[in-house]
Amino acid sequence: MKKLKSENQILCMLAFLSLSMGLWENFRQLWLEDNGFSVLQISQITSLGTLVSVLGILFVSQKVTLNRLKGFMSFTIVVKFFNLLLLYSQNHSQSMVLMKVLTAIDITTSYLIVTSIYPLITIFVKNNTIYSKRKLTEYLFRDVGILVGGFFIGKTVVGILVDYNVCLYISILFLAFAMFVIFNIKVCAHQQDNETSKVPILKYVAQDKILKIYCIYILISSIAMATGLGLKMLTLTNYFQFSEKIATNYLVVVGLICDLIGILALKYLTPKNDYITITIKFGIRFFLYILAFVTDDLFVTMIAITWSILIGAAYENICDGYYINSVDNEHQLSFTNFRYIVKYIGEAIGIFFCGMMYEKGLKYMFGLSAFFMIFQLSLAYQLIYRRKHLRKNMLQKIQKYNHEKKHQSI
Repeated sequence: MKKLKSENQILCMLAFLSLSMGLWENFRQLWLEDNGFSVLQISQITSLGTLVSVLGILFVSQKVTLNRLKGFMSFTIVVKFFNLLLLYSQNHSQSMVLMKVLTAIDITTSYLIVTSIYPLITIFVKNNTIYSKRKLTEYLFRDVGILVGGFFIGKTVVGILVDYNVCLYISILFLAFAMFVIFNIKVCAHQQDNETSKVPILKYVAQDKILKIYCIYILISSIAMATGLGLKMLTLTNYFQFSEKIATNYLVVVGLICDLIGILALKYLTPKNDYITITIKFGIRFFLYILAFVTDDLFVTMIAITWSILIGAAYENICDGYYINSVDNEHQLSFTNFRYIVKYIGEAIGIFFCGMMYEKGLKYMFGLSAFFMIFQLSLAYQLIYRRKHLRKNMLQKIQKYNHEKKHQSI
């Protein structure tokens, strides 16, 4: 039998990992609530885990070299595996502090593993195709995990009632398969690290006005998104009175349609004017969030939630692609880590705000999110203006250079 290439082995590991994460993380908020945690406490735990993951990514980017990355990931998956086993054993134990710590560790290890997967792949191969495969594998199998959980939750299978803790146990089994696969991936000694940049990434970003604004935009965007949708399952099951099955199926269906819209928008539905594109993606969301806040109507709020999820994957080439691709290869890896750090800090802040607003009332989540979106939209429009202005200046310089060269030749 032909042995799988190393990069395909990593994708296989990612598939099992995504199944595990989709199955468990979809119900983690409800599991915590079932164990007596308030929504504010759940948001605080999630924020803490996200912030700790930022420190972990900083450590990885500074101390873990590419040829040691596989060992680090193997260690992190082992920690996640035994951590989830311990969390499983604590169900309804009333050990609130221990459950908080274990949940924060679970969140942190998930972020660390996911952000390390593509850098590990680049040891063996680096191209746009493998990057797309990595994204597709994660999204597809995470949705499959969510779908499996939504199908079996509340049912009795071979005499066992499938509840949140049983979903956690099954996710641990999938994680064990991921752990087995990564243990069998071989990184040869001759596969050395890529050349690293001598310029610190903070200095590199600070020297580029557009990248500097883009990083602030990422921070504000993450805060705005997480403030409105950071506690989706709790919002759907408590405010909208959805069952776990209906809430899960809703998220799966909307998520799959979101992926389809993202593909169609990229190929056929992208306006020629980038300002219009940004208005479609964020302006309509802003209007719906304001409407949800003012009316405090569940139907209007559901439309706002649905639109926000549906448009999530669309127009990433306009909102992010230009700025990511503008970074030179020498700084690409470090900028990717830095971008994740900024994004996760924003998510941590947003989820914290989401928990606070959740207890005040549903409309306040979307009202505060809309407030942050004012700055998000301003930064998005400013970025478009600056890069178009930069392109115009570059064209003028090229035309001037060609004109002078032609004049000299005469």
